[in-house]
Amino acid sequence: MSIPSRFSVAIHILTILEMGRGASSEEIAGSVGTNAAIIRLLLGKLKKAGFIHARRGIKGSSLAKPSREINLLDIYNATEKEAALFLLHENPNPSCPIGKNIQNALSGILDEAQKAMEDKLSEYNLSDVSSEIRQRIESKNKGFNKKQA
Repeated sequence: MSIPSRFSVAIHILTILEMGRGASSEEIAGSVGTNAAIIRLLLGKLKKAGFIHARRGIKGSSLAKPSREINLLDIYNATEKEAALFLLHENPNPSCPIGKNIQNALSGILDEAQKAMEDKLSEYNLSDVSSEIRQRIESKNKGFNKKQA
């Protein structure tokens, strides 16, 4: 099992917009590798959270505020926060001593893990992601240019 990908897809969308690449939902979907309907759903969530201005039409979305003001934890909360990161299984056997106690034993640990993840996400913003991508692109281009010479 893994964390749903809405969070990383939302960061992908915002990074496209931050890096000056106004794009339609179809173009964004092509970059993400998913369906445009999923992109439109996430664009709606991002608009509701105040991260973007979204308009119909080609290249209709743009960031509503500077990328350094868009925290990764806020993106997570806008896209994934409907449920906790870690869910306990629902029906352990109450007749079993382990089944009877497993949820209470795990709940505190899982709450701490959720908090640690959220604390870490709060240390980063969208501009950190786009800066990393720019560095990777520049590094790759430098290597490519050396091969050309």
